[in-house]
Amino acid sequence: MRARLSDIAQQAEVSEATVSRVLNDRPGVAPETRQAVLTALDVLGYERPARLRKRSAGLVGLVVPELENPIFPAFAQVIESTLAQSGFTPVLCTQSPGGVTEDEYVEMLLDRQVSGIVFVSGLHADTAANHERYRALIARPLPIVMINGYAPGIPAPFVSCDDREAVELGVAHLVALGHRRIGLITGPDRFVPVQRKVAGYRAAMRRLTELPDSELESLAELSLFGVEGGGAAAARLIDRGVTGMVCGSDLMALGAVRAARQRGLSVPHDLSVVGYDDSPLMAFTDPPLTTMRQPVSAMSVAAVRALVDEINGHAAPHSEYTFRPELVVRGSTAIAPTEGRSRLGGGAPAGRQRPAPPEVAVPA
Repeated sequence: MRARLSDIAQQAEVSEATVSRVLNDRPGVAPETRQAVLTALDVLGYERPARLRKRSAGLVGLVVPELENPIFPAFAQVIESTLAQSGFTPVLCTQSPGGVTEDEYVEMLLDRQVSGIVFVSGLHADTAANHERYRALIARPLPIVMINGYAPGIPAPFVSCDDREAVELGVAHLVALGHRRIGLITGPDRFVPVQRKVAGYRAAMRRLTELPDSELESLAELSLFGVEGGGAAAARLIDRGVTGMVCGSDLMALGAVRAARQRGLSVPHDLSVVGYDDSPLMAFTDPPLTTMRQPVSAMSVAAVRALVDEINGHAAPHSEYTFRPELVVRGSTAIAPTEGRSRLGGGAPAGRQRPAPPEVAVPA
């Protein structure tokens, strides 16, 4: 559609002569006036002249596992925005079960001659995957950055949330509320973040409770990521008499809440639940979810900066940048139920009672 100077001038509230100077990229126009004319072009649906279009520094691929878990769109939004601010055009590649694989997306991105790729929770986090695919990309050479997951031997920057510390903080929060039989729900153990969460759980439970290692093994449930996996694992832990759970994702935590309610239990009065991610809308669930917040913005900005440095020939340190999580306390955790208070479903296994709270010496 051909731009009419009169329409643009009216929309921008300037003269037609000013519009002409802006469209021809001539000097003598104030920056705010120039921007008003360009905005008028966009509002009216006119295409900007080629000389006025912002030139892209290149395409950058962004590969994420899926968009059903709201934490991944949160990462994608910040990464895309930060890339755009650096002059790059992001290309979002979303995987789905039975859909395009990570390797197929990489081939498509290479065909489009991308300047670099950001991987979020990709195969680099899977210890069972062949990581030679990443070394081959670096050898091209193609700059890459990985978020959440670490693979030794890959000379690239990694950005992760401290999964071990996150679970330790979650366990400590529940212990402070009087819980001792605390369960862990997380994903398959072949993933590096899962291994770190399990290590953090065991370390915190050994330090803060008196439960033997043999019992800790039965209180850690590895399941499929997602609401269904969390619900199935929570049902098993409820049968083992837990009063609190730390979950490997917010979706798994929501599954745990649903499983508790299906058994007639109240969250948090009968069962306390802690999530992980603090993905969007967790403050508005019923009850609002206590969770470990990943610093998504800080992690995303660090990843983009490292990638841009690599693209510009200023190699970023090839190591893992670890960011601290934050405990966000909301309504899904509460003081542990007392021994005398009955739970409508589940309970400690036969022949095994929950440990009594420690005695407190009272001065005479």
